[in-house]
Amino acid sequence: MRPLAEMFRPEDYPNLVVGLETGDDAAVYRVSDELAIILTTDFFTPVVDDPYEFGAIAAANAMSDVYAMGGEVVLALNVCGFPSKMPPDIIIEILRGGAEKVAEAGGVIAGGHTLDDDEPKYGLAVMGFVHPRAITTKVGARPGDVLFLTKPLGIGLITTAAKGGVAEPAHLKGAVDQMLILNRKACQLMQQVDLHAVTDITGFGLIGHSYEVAELSEVTLRFHIDELPFLDGAKGYAEAWLFPGRTACNKDAYEPQVSFAAEIPDEVQMLLYTSETSGGLLICAPPEEADRLAQLFSEEGQQYWVVGEVVEGPAAIEVV
Repeated sequence: MRPLAEMFRPEDYPNLVVGLETGDDAAVYRVSDELAIILTTDFFTPVVDDPYEFGAIAAANAMSDVYAMGGEVVLALNVCGFPSKMPPDIIIEILRGGAEKVAEAGGVIAGGHTLDDDEPKYGLAVMGFVHPRAITTKVGARPGDVLFLTKPLGIGLITTAAKGGVAEPAHLKGAVDQMLILNRKACQLMQQVDLHAVTDITGFGLIGHSYEVAELSEVTLRFHIDELPFLDGAKGYAEAWLFPGRTACNKDAYEPQVSFAAEIPDEVQMLLYTSETSGGLLICAPPEEADRLAQLFSEEGQQYWVVGEVVEGPAAIEVV
C-alpha cells in the first residue's frame, strides 16, 4: 500500500499550502491570492461530567487548530457518536454547548453526522479563513526566538484526577475555565506581529508539540521550568502519580529527544509529557517582535507567559 505522502505529493497540488508534509493539525488550501481555507477536525470522549461543558470544550478544542494556523472560524459540522439509550436532553446540551462556543468564535454550525456508539464522542469538522500571507505553521522557528505560552499546563492531569473522583472542585473549575477559553484573541493579537512558528498544545503535551516545532525547524527549544505556568493542583496530582495512560505513550515517543536538568523531579517531567485538552498556543516570536507581542497581550488582557527560547542545535527539547 502506498503511503499518503506518496499518493498526495505537494508538487501535484500547488494550491495545497499546508498538507501532510508539515505535521500541522489543519490543512490549508489557497483559493485566491487573498484567501485560503483552513480545514480541520477533532473529537473525543467526555473530559467532564457536565454535558454542556463537554460540548463547549470539545468545540473549543477543535477550533484551536484554526487559530494555530492564524485563521478565523467560519463554519463547522458536528461529529457525534452517542449511545442509542442516551437521554435526548443530554445530547441536546452537548450540542448546545458546541453551538454556542462556535457562535462565540463568530462561526456557525451548519449540520454534521451522528452514529450509534457505546461511548459518547463529540467534536467538530471546522472550516476557517486566512490570508495566504498570514498562515502560521510549526515550521520556521529560529535561534533567538522567544517562546510564549497562552494557557497554563495541567489540564489533562486534573481532568484525569476528576474522573477518579479525587480532584478538588476548585481545581477542576480552574481546568474547565481554561478549556473553555478560545485561542481566538491570542490568534488575532499575534497576527499583528511577524512570527516564525506557532502550534497549539493538546494531545501530545507540551513536550510532544514542542518537539514537532523543533524537528520541523531543525532547532532546539529550551524551556525554563521556573517560568512554566501550572494550574493550581496540577503538581499535587503529579506527585500522587495520577497521570492518564497517554502520558506514558508520549514519554516513550519523545524521551530520546528531551533533556531535563537534574534537579527537575520525575513527576514534573511527566507532567510536561501529559496531554492537554483545549490547551494554549505556543508562539515562537523573533526577539525584535517579543516586546511588541507582550505589550499587545497585556493591553488586551490576554494571558501569557514567556517560557523559554529557541537555540541552535539538533532537533531537541531542553528543560532547564
